[in-house]
Formats: sequence, structure tokens, C-alpha cells
Amino acid sequence: MKKTFLTNLILLLLLNLLIKPIWIFGIDRTVQNTVGAAEYGLYFSLFSFSILFNILLDLGITNFNNREIAMHPQLVSKYFSNLVILKIILSFLYVGFSLAVGSIIGYGEKHIMLLTLLLINQIIAAFTLYFRSNISGLHLFKTDSFISVLDRFLMIFLCGALIYNPSTRSQFRIEWFVYAQTAAYAITAVVSFLLVYRRTTFFRPRLDLNFLLTIFKRSYPFALLTLMMSFYYRIDSVMLERLIPDGETQAGTYAQAFRLLDAVNMVPFLFGGLLLPIFATMIAKKQEVVSLMKLSFNLLITPVLGLAAFVFWYRVEIIELLYLSHVSSTSSILGVLMFSFLAISASYIFGTLLTSNGSMKVINLISLAGVITNIGINLVLIPSMGAIGAAIASLVTQTTSVFLQAFFCYKIFKVTISWKEITWQMAYFTIAIVTPMLLHFYEVSLSLGIITSLVVCFGAAIVFRRINFGALLKIIRQEEL
Repeated sequence: MKKTFLTNLILLLLLNLLIKPIWIFGIDRTVQNTVGAAEYGLYFSLFSFSILFNILLDLGITNFNNREIAMHPQLVSKYFSNLVILKIILSFLYVGFSLAVGSIIGYGEKHIMLLTLLLINQIIAAFTLYFRSNISGLHLFKTDSFISVLDRFLMIFLCGALIYNPSTRSQFRIEWFVYAQTAAYAITAVVSFLLVYRRTTFFRPRLDLNFLLTIFKRSYPFALLTLMMSFYYRIDSVMLERLIPDGETQAGTYAQAFRLLDAVNMVPFLFGGLLLPIFATMIAKKQEVVSLMKLSFNLLITPVLGLAAFVFWYRVEIIELLYLSHVSSTSSILGVLMFSFLAISASYIFGTLLTSNGSMKVINLISLAGVITNIGINLVLIPSMGAIGAAIASLVTQTTSVFLQAFFCYKIFKVTISWKEITWQMAYFTIAIVTPMLLHFYEVSLSLGIITSLVVCFGAAIVFRRINFGALLKIIRQEEL
């Protein structure tokens, strides 16, 4: 399974590192610079709101289905026939509930119109994620890797044609951005559906209430997890837009910093998506998972720490390079979010392992504590500190959650760590943090700082055995799939 993980991780990273940075910095960033912080802030707030009630679209079905198909691939036809109909029904429930809540909290006509488009996009994206849960559950990881970037690939061409064409750029509106997303999501969903359909022995959509009730009883813990994760990842921008007079601008400023977090978070997200079905299969076969957990942790956290430290110290220079306005406030927010990035990355290892193991009570209680903590701190800090208060709330929430996840992983799986390993880890951490600090102190340029930090951190990772290339090559060459 280590070979399966490593070989598919390489393909997944290559595709996403090729496509998604172009999308984030070439398209999404340019859209914000074109329409302005306030209009983009409104979009970002409504986009975050559209995610809050994604639980009604899914009820935990996607994660549950991914784990079940990985363990029992022969069930794909039976589950697919029933769950597609359920997803359609849930889509109507999701739209109705979201629009009702939007009206209650005071969204006007402009808000509701844009929100409706974003809700439709969430429905299409949710179907794609469900289809992909079947693809990765069947261990068709290479196929899933290409599907994971198809929507962004299409959006790059659609949006690029609008914002880089002089005749349309001056007239560009945020609604056009949403329309382009709709088209790209729809094409990706159709392709994903056809790929799953080809792998089924039969497809007879029907509403089997007894079957669906059984599925719901088994998937509701995953549903609770989805709900709570949505809230403490996305409630910040919604509360910003609603709680303070200049909420749209504050949300737009927060979005500028959050975009970089979203960009770098791509890598840990890919780790989690790949690890879930692999962990689930290994646990079902009663195979040892601790070595894969340690391998994935070192492969992920080693570069993440170096990147987070560099971005923290060079945050002002990076923001000045990317944006036209609100540079000072955005860079302060980015500095806080980079600490959150470390916790989020580790959570994609520990949280995924707990989910794969079916330890849903533990992971849901941790997530509930995270939601309460996040909303409470936001209510206190946003009125006085604005967007930086939301970033602090995120940091406290993510850090607390990942420490609890790690504690229970080590307890459940009886993980042991030697003092030698701890010493090497701390030595690498020290070098990764101090190197960009010294470079920035001596006013080394951004470009030279990137190269120097990369070389030093890479060397330290090898010296302190955070990344053992010999062992990785041995796994790729020798281990059976």
C-alpha cells in the first residue's frame, strides 16, 4: 500500500501543481483585482455561506461511500443506483433551506440572486465529489487525479478568455466568474458520472426507502463531521460580512490572505483524499497503518513547515507582489493563517486516519469543540479586530483540534516515537524556522530568499532523515501493489 500511496501521490501532486496555481494566481486573484475588494468580498462571503449547509447535500454520503467502496468494491452498483436519486432529493432540500436562512439573516435581492447561482454550483460540485468517491474507492487513483483538476483546467480557459480579453475585461462582473464555474463544474460532473457508470454492472435509479434508511443510520456520523468542518472552515467570512459595518471590504481583505492559504492547502488536501481509501482498505484487511501514517506525516509536514515559515517572514513582500490594495492588513492576516496551515496539514493525516478507522464519535466531538470555539472567538474578536480577529479564531480552533486528533491517533493505534526521532524533528523545525527569519533580517530579496530557504530546508530534511529518498525509491521499486 505504501507503493500505491507514493506513486499516485506523485501524479496527483504534479497535476495539481501544474493547474491549480494558474487558477488561483492567474485567474482568481486577477478577478479580485478586476472587480475590487468589496465586490469580491461579497462573492467570497456568499460562497462561504453556500458551503455552510453542504451537509444537506451530502448527509455524509461521500465520505461514507468512499470508505465502504474501498472496503467492499462489489457494492458499487447497488449503492450508485440508490444514492444518485437521494442526492437529487437532497439538492432541493439544500437550496430551500439555504435561501430561507439567507433571507432570515437579512440578505437582499442582489445577495439572493448571486447566492442562488452559487448554490447550483455547490450541487454540481457535490455530485462530482460523490462520483469521485466511487472512483477513488475502487482505487482508480490515476483517473481520479485527472478528474481532480478538470474543473479548474476548464475554468482557466473560460475565465481567461473573459478577463484577459481587453474588450470584455472592462465590463467584467463577478456574475461572469460564477457562470464560468457553472459550465466547468457541469462538464466535470458529466465526465465523472460516465466514468463511474462504466464500472457498474447495472444502474437502475430507484428510491429504496429501507436501503436509504440503513445508509443514513450508518452515514450520519460522517454527516455531522461534514457539517462541523464546513462551519469552522467557512463561518469566518460570513460572520465578517454580517457583524461589522465594512463587512464586505473586510471579507474581501480576508479573502486575499485566505487565497494563499487555499493555494498551499491544496497539497495536504490531496494527501487526505488519497489516504482515506488506502487507510480504510488497510484497516479492513487488518494491516498495520502506523508506518504509513508516519511516512505520510514526514512527507507532508517537512515541506509544509519550510513553506509556512518562509511565507510568514516574507508575507509583506508576497502580498505586495500579488495585490493592489489593503497590503498591510492582508499581510498581517496571512501571517496568522500560516500558523493555521501547519495545524490544518497535520489534521489531514490524523483526522483522515481516525475517519478511516470509523472513530466517528471521537472525531465529531473534537469537531464540535472546534465549532463552538471558533464561533465564540469570532463573536468576541471580529467586532473589535475585524479580519485579523477571524484569522486568530481560525488559528486557535485548528491548533486545538489537531492536538486532540493526534492524541487519540497515538492512543488508538498505540504509536511510539523514539527520542532520536523527536530530536531530529526538532532540529529540522528549528532550521526551517530560523533560516527565512535570518534571510529577512538581512534583507535578502524575495527571489533569492526562496532559493536559499529551499536549498537549506531540503538539505536539512535529508541530514535529519525527515525525507529518506533511498527508502522511498525502495518502496516504489520493490513493494507490490
